[in-house]
Amino acid sequence: MLKIRCSALGKIMTNSRSKSEVLSKTCKTYLQELAIEEMYGIRKEFSSRYTDKGNLVEDESISLAQEVLDFGLMYKNEEHFNNDFLTGTPDVNTDTILLDVKSSYDATTFPFFAEDIPNKDYYYQLQGYMALCNKRKSVLAYCLVNTPSEIVEDEVRREHWKSHLIDESEELRAEVEARHNFDHIPTEKRIKTFEVRYDKDVVKAIYDRIKECREYYKTLIDENTKD
Repeated sequence: MLKIRCSALGKIMTNSRSKSEVLSKTCKTYLQELAIEEMYGIRKEFSSRYTDKGNLVEDESISLAQEVLDFGLMYKNEEHFNNDFLTGTPDVNTDTILLDVKSSYDATTFPFFAEDIPNKDYYYQLQGYMALCNKRKSVLAYCLVNTPSEIVEDEVRREHWKSHLIDESEELRAEVEARHNFDHIPTEKRIKTFEVRYDKDVVKAIYDRIKECREYYKTLIDENTKD
């Protein structure tokens, strides 16, 4: 039976623009990618400088959350959870907190003044985690930590290329490095949290959508496995 990763729930929960279609184009595209993976073992890999930074600084972001937030000891969760519909690995899952960290690429993407979660995909992701872990409250934490040096070096090269510079400009390097260092910002200002409460109606809607996804997914597999 098809199960959906919590991190992908935002894709399947998008609404179709067509009144005659239950599943959105985004949802169908995602399910098609899963079908190709199952049928041919070809998995679509996605990475970018943004996701690379998130992966590299995850532990640092969790440490920042532990330092600033009053939830006791935090550590990276390694346990993978499953139920009949979902699969996922929350970043932090202790007796006191279920927390997911999002490491902003730079200060321009950090939600300093946001009152609501900037990306609703993360709301669905946390609903999924709470359903898996039997929690009724969770926290989404945006963290602003310094960008690793290897990514900064890539940014320096990129900016020189955009400026058509062959020789290094010390001024441009300093500008890029400053853009990715946040030590001058108070620690408590470099984390922005959003509390997400378990909503049984939302989780039911997620499960109902997964049932619809399974029907479409089955047609993809069946149509492509006919003799």
